[in-house]
Amino acid sequence: MATFLYRLGRWAFVRRRLVTLLWVAVLAAVGVLAAKAPAAPDDGFSMPGTEAQKAFDLMNERFPGGHADGASARLVFVAPSGQKITAAPSQQAVERTVDELAHAEQVTGAVSPFTAGAVSKDGTTAYATVSYAAKAGELSKGATTALEQAAQHGRDAGLKVEVGGNALMAKPDAGGSSEAIGMALSAVVLVITFGSLVAAGLPLLTAVVGVGLGMALITAFGSVLGLSTTTGTLAMMLGLAVGIDYAVFIVSRYRAELTEGRTPQEAAGRAVGTAGSAVVFAGLTVVIALAGLSVVGIPMLAKMGMAAAGTVVIAVLVALTLVPALLGFIGRKVLPRKVRKARGDAGRASTQENGGSRWARFVLRRPLAVLLGGVIGLGVLAAPALDLRLGLPGDEAKPTSTTQRRAYDLLSEGFGPGFNGPLTVLVDAKGVADPKAAANEVSKKLSGLQGVVTVTPPMFNKAGDTALLNAIPATGPSEAATKDLVHTIRGDAASLTSATGATVLVSGTTAMNIDVSQKLTDALVPYLALVVGLAVLLLLVVFRSVLVPLKAALGFLLSVAAALGAVVAVFQWGWLADLIGVEQTGPVMSMMPIFMIGVVFGLAMDYEVFLVTRIREGFVHGEQPGEAIVTGFRHNARVVTAAAFIMIAVFAGFIGMSEPMIKMMGLGLAAAVAFDAFVVRMTIVPAVLALLGHRAWWLPRRLDRLVPDVDVEGSKLQTPAAEAAPIRESVTV
Repeated sequence: MATFLYRLGRWAFVRRRLVTLLWVAVLAAVGVLAAKAPAAPDDGFSMPGTEAQKAFDLMNERFPGGHADGASARLVFVAPSGQKITAAPSQQAVERTVDELAHAEQVTGAVSPFTAGAVSKDGTTAYATVSYAAKAGELSKGATTALEQAAQHGRDAGLKVEVGGNALMAKPDAGGSSEAIGMALSAVVLVITFGSLVAAGLPLLTAVVGVGLGMALITAFGSVLGLSTTTGTLAMMLGLAVGIDYAVFIVSRYRAELTEGRTPQEAAGRAVGTAGSAVVFAGLTVVIALAGLSVVGIPMLAKMGMAAAGTVVIAVLVALTLVPALLGFIGRKVLPRKVRKARGDAGRASTQENGGSRWARFVLRRPLAVLLGGVIGLGVLAAPALDLRLGLPGDEAKPTSTTQRRAYDLLSEGFGPGFNGPLTVLVDAKGVADPKAAANEVSKKLSGLQGVVTVTPPMFNKAGDTALLNAIPATGPSEAATKDLVHTIRGDAASLTSATGATVLVSGTTAMNIDVSQKLTDALVPYLALVVGLAVLLLLVVFRSVLVPLKAALGFLLSVAAALGAVVAVFQWGWLADLIGVEQTGPVMSMMPIFMIGVVFGLAMDYEVFLVTRIREGFVHGEQPGEAIVTGFRHNARVVTAAAFIMIAVFAGFIGMSEPMIKMMGLGLAAAVAFDAFVVRMTIVPAVLALLGHRAWWLPRRLDRLVPDVDVEGSKLQTPAAEAAPIRESVTV
């Protein structure tokens, strides 16, 4: 592989005009397709195989035109202090507001609280439910404006009015300030690392090209493949991070080859042949981790994973072709001016001591102490993860500055905490002799359960064979007692079926969130086994070693556990929550562990491949194990550190977002990268390799014959045959 990539790098360097023009042409063509493509559909959120989804689908079938998946708003009205909402002036203001909304755009129904009996026992609070024909996030500007104006008219009448539900849910942005912050911090890191504005700008430019092409492809084929702007969120985040990192490693190796006295053309070939091999395998590990999200069984997560994997593939191709092509235009300007002037000192930089080599020698002097310190430190940080509670935070996790959060709090105060998480119970009495009697029996059973405050009367469809009931729990939607209540109702469903002949299903947002959490928890171990197993096999081929891949996987588990511990400490326990703007603690997002494993595993293997391939390169070329570690750190520690800082900068930019789930993702990923890069790869890895010595590269003879030699360390490039004659550019573009 190294020889092929070496030739590819030399070719791209010489045919730089052609290569650059091809990339520009592809980007322009896909951009035109994206501009003309129809609007992407809403991702929706389905959970095939769960009871909540089965009930939801049955609702759509038995209650046609009911828009079970349509947006909804819940207007909460609170009377002025010391007054009742049922007083004539307040009641008239509420009725006017509801009537105004009933005639608004896309509204299918608006029920007055006085008609529906939606008034609190103390008479101070009432709510009106507004249903829409369109899904959340797809409401027209006129519909949302009418909702906001109606609420303001209620406030003008002297009432406190807040809007809950998902009608005012904003569509996520495909890009914005977070990416800009990440790019700015990345630029600072690159300038410090390379000491050259030209060298710092090239990775940023190529990363933007890769991400731009990836996002344009998602937009262009969104309607065909069912991809939306939400699908591209992960692609944007990861594409930017790995796009910069992969280019950084190619540029760094190119600079190193130049300082050893090679011509720019030869340096480009060797950079792509060696660092490019590491980029290919690092990219493959990321793709494996992202594509593996398909096994979880959540369509939206699978689409996000595949879209992000495609963007990573583009980043790899950009690094292997466009980066050496642009280096052809830049030549020696990629080096700082001082180094360009001191061309007589070629080769001196490759043996000169630096921070990386000094750190490696420190670890070599006391490997056991460093290893124990790193493992124990990560173990302490991981301890809070033992108290991990999963859930899907709703309006209760939003900032108090939002109307949704204020509506949630007012409903909890007026009607009890369980009112924000009603359980929708579907009674399928098709084929039953007396459907009404069956529904009444289910209602009676639910009312007698501990933890149920009230049960609404059954509401039948037109055919009269299916009924819906709402059971209001005594506890909030994210509390453990509510989860136990859902399991209790489902456990009693079999006896109810025997007694009435009807099928009983529990659905609603609360039940759906519980099912999501359970499905993700059940998929965690198989997903982890699949991803880690495939990656270990891949690293076995890369390093031709049994122990190095196992060490890489175990180190990754340590860093992810520590990052989850940090997430639990901040978002669940509230440590340092005020510092990053977390206003409400609660359970960790259900998708967080599996999402973190998918993203961080690929990135962790990036650092493993980049660092350890250079160590193996020194070992293969005749150095002793300890000296090979020093050589690897001398050449790659600085650039791995820069790459980690870039990743951290990109992810940390999302901590400033107002959405709690995005904030949680930003903190978790930034912490995971920091722990993995600086504690695992830069500390534990050299300590383990030092303790293992020659045994680190042990491979049984039978495996040695079976495992293909991909020459990722570029040993074949050291032979005279690899020194190909210069390629002359014969194509002028």
